[in-house]
Amino acid sequence: MSISEIAVWSAMLGGLLTLAALALADVLDSRTHGSVRNLLFVLFTGTSCVVITGLPEAFFPNLPERLMMVLKASLGPTAGAVALHFLGNWLGGVREDALMHRLTNWGAVVLLLASLALAVVAALAPLDHFRPLLLAAALVNLVPVLLAFFAVVRATKLGDPLARWMLLAIGCLGLMTTGLYMRGLEVQGLGLGAWIFTATVTLVYFLMASVLGLLRNRHNRELSRLSRLQQGADSATGLPTGSALLAQVEHAFWRTARRHGECTVICVYVSNLYELAETAGPGVEGQILITLAARIRRAAGFRCVVGLYHPRCFVVVTTADKHQTPMSEMLTHLRGAVSHPLTVIDEKKARQLFRPRLGLGVVTLDPEGVNPMDVLNDAERHALAKVLMPSRLMENDIETVPMQLS
Repeated sequence: MSISEIAVWSAMLGGLLTLAALALADVLDSRTHGSVRNLLFVLFTGTSCVVITGLPEAFFPNLPERLMMVLKASLGPTAGAVALHFLGNWLGGVREDALMHRLTNWGAVVLLLASLALAVVAALAPLDHFRPLLLAAALVNLVPVLLAFFAVVRATKLGDPLARWMLLAIGCLGLMTTGLYMRGLEVQGLGLGAWIFTATVTLVYFLMASVLGLLRNRHNRELSRLSRLQQGADSATGLPTGSALLAQVEHAFWRTARRHGECTVICVYVSNLYELAETAGPGVEGQILITLAARIRRAAGFRCVVGLYHPRCFVVVTTADKHQTPMSEMLTHLRGAVSHPLTVIDEKKARQLFRPRLGLGVVTLDPEGVNPMDVLNDAERHALAKVLMPSRLMENDIETVPMQLS
């Protein structure tokens, strides 16, 4: 390996170590599962990239040849399995898309088994069989790239706002995997320019994947913080309302109609929003709205349209898909998340307990040529009917027993 090529791979190693240090700092600062996954991703995948370049042998010529053969054959597919599993979690897991969750999880399991098989073969095969074995590892390592591309494309179509950027990262991943294995296979005709390009797209991929992971983790932490209603939280929910909400609902209908799917519109009506206004003082409903907005967004996921139709009525618009979690489970999860009691701070800085009284109106429809305002009004009427139903039962359906005569 020439001095200039060593410089290229060393610069790549330095960039990966910097990203690993930033990921470690995020772990120490936030101490969340998402930050730990980001650190493990950088460590596993970055190590496999460095090993396949041959940089360790350039620095340490006495490394056992058999050990490096096993590492080069198995470490890449192992890193691909880890990255694919973490990507499934980043995309929202089973709650967001059951089909992609199964695909990424089972794909990771198959890749892990393949890496173990490659490690065993590399440990037993003659040293002169290294090139066919590394070629097999390269073919295996292209599988997670294709699975990740398919998963991210589907998430983009379903409305995940960060998935389109992850799609660019997956493109860099494909170029990175191809370039690194061509270096490992020592393909003839490629010079220093090809290795500079490979090192560059490698760093771009890791940078984009790490930043997107940090953004998703920060968003989750913010929603978790708002759902617990920490004192001093911003009074704005950040949810679209009015014409902005109607525009997003109309866009969701149009996108679903193009895919010939169905939309489900859910109205969450909070009938007792102003219940504590007299005892806790004006403005306490703002705290309630902040907390309920965060809980609804966490329960609905990142791909749904979530808005505020009016202060008492939240709106969730989701796409009905046979591969996703059944709507009954989603509604149960949504009701459980929103109906949980919460604590508000009154004018005297005292804590008061608020128990939301909810009505859920659900309308599932073919969105082709449908007026969003009519659907929202229909879903709100269903929600109001659910709110009024208990009171009707209390007034009209109470069983009475005649008093005994003395």
